[in-house]
Amino acid sequence: MSWSGQGGGPERRGYHHGNLREALVEAALDLIAGKGASGFTVAEAARLAGVSPAAPYRHFRDAEALLAEVALRGFERLEAALLQAWNGGRPTAVDAFRALGRAYLMFARDQPAYYAAMFEARVATESYPGLQAASDRAFAVLRQAADQICASLPPGRRPPALMMALHVWADPSRRKLPMSPEDLLEAGVLLYLQSLGLAGGGA
Repeated sequence: MSWSGQGGGPERRGYHHGNLREALVEAALDLIAGKGASGFTVAEAARLAGVSPAAPYRHFRDAEALLAEVALRGFERLEAALLQAWNGGRPTAVDAFRALGRAYLMFARDQPAYYAAMFEARVATESYPGLQAASDRAFAVLRQAADQICASLPPGRRPPALMMALHVWADPSRRKLPMSPEDLLEAGVLLYLQSLGLAGGGA
């Protein structure tokens, strides 16, 4: 598979005995980047991949199924990024939790097409068990981190770990606010840690 032209937007790809499924996923990512998560059709993905309009249906029954595959792969990438940032809670759970939040934000900024498929496409996840499982695994990294932070505190001072995880999961990178997403995320994490008496210390 190779580019067959030049220009600013998505262009037709030449498809040469490669993996059709991969070619269609790459085409979908290009189209999502240019048109948004709901702004393309299977026919457009086929055209961009350089195959016939009927070819995609060997792998994907419709555009939602193709979006679900893109989203699934995005969650797998996000899970890997979060696991690397969390690093088993080292050097301290507090430092690792901050790194985990930054990794989430970096993923949203560096992988906007994946992120759009994951969180903006409104795919019916109940129809795609693999997608739901991938999403759950990525979120579980955040939940584990929050659990470890909370477990280090006296029982009466433990916030709901699920709430902590959800506040990171609800990414601020696309909100128009008078501060950078990095500052916003850091402020939110710092507020949590200060309220728990952990700011500046280790857990």
